[in-house]
Amino acid sequence: MDRWYIQALKTSYCVDHSYIANLAVVEYLNKTRYLDLGQSVTFFVGENGTGKSTLIEAIAVCAGYNAEGGSKNFRFSSRDTTSNLHNYLTLVKGSYEKDGFFLRAESFYNVATQVDDLGIDLSAYGGKSLHEQSHGECFMSLVQNRFHGNGLYILDEPESALSPLRQLTLLGEMHRLVERNSQFIIATHSPILLAYPNAKIYQITDAGIEEVRYEDCEHYKLTKQFLENPNHFFRYLFSNAE
Repeated sequence: MDRWYIQALKTSYCVDHSYIANLAVVEYLNKTRYLDLGQSVTFFVGENGTGKSTLIEAIAVCAGYNAEGGSKNFRFSSRDTTSNLHNYLTLVKGSYEKDGFFLRAESFYNVATQVDDLGIDLSAYGGKSLHEQSHGECFMSLVQNRFHGNGLYILDEPESALSPLRQLTLLGEMHRLVERNSQFIIATHSPILLAYPNAKIYQITDAGIEEVRYEDCEHYKLTKQFLENPNHFFRYLFSNAE
């Protein structure tokens, strides 16, 4: 069985005239027309505003998932802010997933509301309403109870609700699911999550997209430098406030 449900991303030339036309990630895809996703775990990393969430949203919508999150059975919209980027993408699939979920941190509250409104069996979400759990507990309940394996899991900044310890727990759950023939595509700022062994890391900058090693990722380097010598950063940051 092919391990990767999405092997690659092919693009047609994007002629959208909204904000996405100015994103470096879109300019890069307009030039290359192709992005390799043939890995069990693929990360997108980069500064705020570079287009990570826009790209991962477009991949999720193109794969058949609801733009605000959920499974393919979720079809709600609290406010339509979806970009048109998905109209220019084609997913090259190796096989079709039996399970899947799009976890979008910023709209997960809306997903939790839909779970309650639709009367979905809560055993798949930790046994109680997601609204009765903390933000971090919600995320972990979802991964540990709802993600069954043989699936495609697209995650947008899953670390936003998780402590460092829970991020390590998430790494363990990811590995459990990868061992069950699952694929992850993740946008993240977390140097902890980015450390997943043998993951493909795409760093998005104003210049476009490049594949980088973990140790060469800007988020890793900056975090390492800060932890090794925080006073150096304080001298610079605090002097500007005077």
